[in-house]
Amino acid sequence: MIRTDRVVIVGAGLAALYAALVLAPRPVLMISPDPLGQGASSAWAQGGVAAAMDPADSAAAHAADTLRAGAGTVDPAVARMVTAEARDHILTLTTLGTPFDRDAVGGYVLSREAAHGMARVVRVRGDQAGAEIMRALVAAVRAAPSVQVAEGWVATGLLTRGDRVTGVRLALASGSVPVTLAAPAVLVAGGGSGGLYAVTTNPPRIRGEGIGMAARAGAVIADAEFVQFHPTAIACGADPAPLATEALRGEGARLVDAEGHRFMAALHPDADLAPRDIVARGVYAETRAGRSPALDCRALGARIAADFPAVAAACARAGIDPARQPIPVAAAAHYHMGGIATDTDGRSSLPGLWACGEAASTGLHGANRLASNGLLEALVFARRAALSIGRDGPPAAPVALPRPVPAPPPDPALVAQLRRAMTAGAGVLRDAGGLTDTLRIIAAVESAQPDCPRLANMTATATLICAAALARRESRGAHCRTDFPDALPVARRSRMTLAEALALRPAPQPEPT
Repeated sequence: MIRTDRVVIVGAGLAALYAALVLAPRPVLMISPDPLGQGASSAWAQGGVAAAMDPADSAAAHAADTLRAGAGTVDPAVARMVTAEARDHILTLTTLGTPFDRDAVGGYVLSREAAHGMARVVRVRGDQAGAEIMRALVAAVRAAPSVQVAEGWVATGLLTRGDRVTGVRLALASGSVPVTLAAPAVLVAGGGSGGLYAVTTNPPRIRGEGIGMAARAGAVIADAEFVQFHPTAIACGADPAPLATEALRGEGARLVDAEGHRFMAALHPDADLAPRDIVARGVYAETRAGRSPALDCRALGARIAADFPAVAAACARAGIDPARQPIPVAAAAHYHMGGIATDTDGRSSLPGLWACGEAASTGLHGANRLASNGLLEALVFARRAALSIGRDGPPAAPVALPRPVPAPPPDPALVAQLRRAMTAGAGVLRDAGGLTDTLRIIAAVESAQPDCPRLANMTATATLICAAALARRESRGAHCRTDFPDALPVARRSRMTLAEALALRPAPQPEPT
């Protein structure tokens, strides 16, 4: 057992970095599986940060759009709080060196994305917001004497005494026996769950481990069934799939089938800028029907390379010229609205444990996250969680982590089996039979490598997604049940513990002899 007075932050994306800076001068230990700034979903975020920066806009209008997109399960008080704080975070990021796009008189250049009533997404060089915000935050963290970063390490479990979290178990990202670290507070900012699916836009290691770790310790998980599928992942066979940002449609790109016919106009009054769940189902339906959906960006011409360099680079790698041909697209797991249930200060149901970023479920996103509210939520709740933990604390020496004995990481074949099962049974469209079959496969995957805590964290989150989806006998937002196609009259958030989810999971079936 190693003991430290440092606050432990699990994760190294935007939420983790921002929280570490807010906690200063209190000593912090960040757990980063990859070199700092790499491997985090935040760095891949293309759209930007939603905020009412235009004088004609307002936080109230932003909150109203958030409520509408969330299909009835957004917490109105949380939406008002987050949108009211948004502007201040944009100004803070600007001070930290984020080079947001500005016009000739210094105003922020704003783009419009799906389900927003007006342009309010603050961006950097079209589709570089996540990368540039991360660059600025990483530089600030590297310069902060209060922050120690443990690169190449992952958290595999939480230490508890009763229901209180007292520390973490750590292992080398390459695989090792765990090291136990007692700490005064733990903040889980370890990302979402998109990598639990075979088709995803998330970095490879984003597989629900932070959520699963908290669930295995007994934390309440909220809204686990609500997984957002991005409608315009570039269908080029890459894993993960490159993303064609929603901002392209805001600038005039259109979704078409193989014959060049637009199909979204028949599905929603906002057509290509309808809420993401509707567009994702539209794209998915075209794929299943064999009509090869694509994003036609030809009207943007040379602007694609100039204004959307990440998209242009991904297309170039795939041999696609978006100025001359439509980009083939598919619906891909992109963002998990569910996660560790928190209050407005980032506290979980377990004393000593806080959560923020995509690993948390705050009530902001409801059943369908409004575009570019993800980075905003991470900023708001990273600050709130850090202030709740407290900036005052005793001095603490750097943590000296030993070189532990190697141990096998999760079996790649089992992870691949889990991902295929989640896409097949808990994807864009769901029903009771598919969800039950997926739960059975999850149990079999878990039992095939029972002594691997990282795999157990993945299967815990997958179990919660499927069990919550099975329990929600309606269709709402990103959760679409073909056997329960209508929404219930009263909208409610879901809350579930892992024990409750396991009660719905069939036992793994023995292999036939």
